[in-house]
Amino acid sequence: MAISMSEDIEKKHDALALLRKLEWRVRDSADSVLGGDYRSAFRGRGREFDQVVRYEWGDDVRDIDWNVTARLGEPYRKKYIEEREMTMVLVIEDAVSLQFGSGGKTKREALLEIAGLLGLLCAANRDRLGIVHATPEGYSMREPVRGRRAIMHAMAGLMAGTKPKLFHESPSLQVPWKELSHTLPKHTLLLWLSDFTPKGNPEGWQILKQRFQLLGFRVDDPWERELPHVGTVTAYDPLSAELVYLDTEDNENRAEHAAWCQHRENFFKELFPDPLSRCAVLTEESVLEAMLNFFRARMKLITH
Repeated sequence: MAISMSEDIEKKHDALALLRKLEWRVRDSADSVLGGDYRSAFRGRGREFDQVVRYEWGDDVRDIDWNVTARLGEPYRKKYIEEREMTMVLVIEDAVSLQFGSGGKTKREALLEIAGLLGLLCAANRDRLGIVHATPEGYSMREPVRGRRAIMHAMAGLMAGTKPKLFHESPSLQVPWKELSHTLPKHTLLLWLSDFTPKGNPEGWQILKQRFQLLGFRVDDPWERELPHVGTVTAYDPLSAELVYLDTEDNENRAEHAAWCQHRENFFKELFPDPLSRCAVLTEESVLEAMLNFFRARMKLITH
């Protein structure tokens, strides 16, 4: 038991060290994202209504209340209360399929790096961060916390955790979507991190879309986007915990792979129809750069 506890402490210490290194990379590369633009990128239009006021030159035309304008004969707009603090909740589906990697990094490693970056941004902007971690063995929920120290330790605990066990028949992951819809405050930013293998929509998805700001972050291995022409290969399948032999030149295999890719892409787009509500990151690319490009695209849309 003492050895196990010592190993857990060492893993968490290593995770904290990695997070601190990542924090410096973020600060060097993303000053604008760490500033006020971060709030614009995530808050979007999800603000709390206050009152209707006369429209003045320079106000955002998207805030015009057309019903009041038509009734009074001159333009009026909606005024909002800007929230001082935002609550961000990471929903992480830690499926065994994430343990696949055709290159130097597995999908799980890339996904945890995405989670770490999001947690650091949340801490830097003094917002609250909660974590829902779902595995084939069950799920855990961490109440939203604020402050750099609390968020760093929450993220370190996640990143230092052991990988889910491999099952020959892996049970489906259960995310407590219904519980989240009842317990989280309105306008919570809900970030779903997964590899989004095709399956049914979460329970009460339409209600979740109305109540929260929803963004999806998908991690892809290069082989999932395009099957390479490399002849017959031996690969480790984490779902079956076995080695499999695949002929990448076989037309039937390639057709099945292409059909699966399209099915997966359609599922992702169905969940998040707005292109700027979903982000797909390749394991072989810079996760930080991919995330910054996503933030900048959202900021450009919102501020113009």
